[in-house]
Amino acid sequence: MNNDRPFTFGTAAYGDNFTDREYETARLLSNFKNGVNTILISPRRWGKTSLVRKVCQLANSEKLKIVYLDIFSCRSEREFFDMYAEAVLKQTSSKWEEWIENAKLFLSRISPKFTFGTDPMTDFSLAFDFNPKSDDIDDILRLPEKIGEKKKCNIVVCIDEFQQIAEFDDSKRFQKRLRSVWQLQKTVSYCLFGSKKHLMNELFEEKSLPFYKFGDAIYLNKIDTVHWVKYICGRFEATGKKISEELAEKICTFVKNHSYYVQQLAWLVWVHTKEQASEQEFADACRDILDQNTPLFEKQTENLTNYQLNFICAVLDGIHTGFTTREVLEKYCLGSSANVGTIKRALTNKELIVTERQQIFLQDPVMEVWLRSHFLYNRFSNV
Repeated sequence: MNNDRPFTFGTAAYGDNFTDREYETARLLSNFKNGVNTILISPRRWGKTSLVRKVCQLANSEKLKIVYLDIFSCRSEREFFDMYAEAVLKQTSSKWEEWIENAKLFLSRISPKFTFGTDPMTDFSLAFDFNPKSDDIDDILRLPEKIGEKKKCNIVVCIDEFQQIAEFDDSKRFQKRLRSVWQLQKTVSYCLFGSKKHLMNELFEEKSLPFYKFGDAIYLNKIDTVHWVKYICGRFEATGKKISEELAEKICTFVKNHSYYVQQLAWLVWVHTKEQASEQEFADACRDILDQNTPLFEKQTENLTNYQLNFICAVLDGIHTGFTTREVLEKYCLGSSANVGTIKRALTNKELIVTERQQIFLQDPVMEVWLRSHFLYNRFSNV
């Protein structure tokens, strides 16, 4: 695998593939160093993971240990506790003997069970024989605090895909348990982020839920065009190719500065380019990105109801607010005002629309281009 390719998408961006985010980097790094809990919220594939990974590298030291875990695969409390304890033990020490020592010292009441592979330094798993409702399980949540006190250091625990806890059985009780322990810790802070914006918003903005006002909320914005243009031109030049600032800006405009797609479309233009990128290479790359995503877009839209398709058509026509007005309800056949709320929730849960500043937009800019060339765009052209 070539890790030196000029553009990165689908994985976290590192080194020269990371661009801008200077303000967010400084703010997050300050939070890490000062023990401030952070909630990082943005739509999918805007660069949250890349940002957190970069700050983790900058912050990690003998006095500040970073623990990072992705709980996307977690489907229950038990799986969460196993993964959480394993990540804390492994990432706060470089010696497997110390992992076992800390587990026995701080988790003795819940019988930790280690399973080692051929290389104990990198291949081990941890499980517990416990009752999730027992108070003893809180020892796992206190583990980073105990290790931090022992090693005389502070710890930041970063949890990716944190919205998964909303899917656990009796999730509200579980959330209460986490917060009741975490809010009392003095040497541990948390960075919680995830890829489903609407679920993250619910977890941290609903006054009735335990994590309301848990920490500093950072809402990630899109990277400005000026930064993307400089980055794209620089990456082309670093590989012996050229692209004009005007064409680099067209890449940004086509995908509305969406971080993942800027990287992907720039990569496709770069692949088509031999020496100097032209309008033809740009057109070929745009066709490629649409062709590559068509199967996904077809799958995402094939089971939508007529009401949901009609709502999307309204958004494509430039309607971003006022969906319950009589004119919009009738023109786009949306049914009743109450039905609009049902449609919004369904499309939000499917991650097809996003609400920004009380206006509704399609979440995926490439899907929007695809839809505009699809039969949907002309669905109400004669109405």
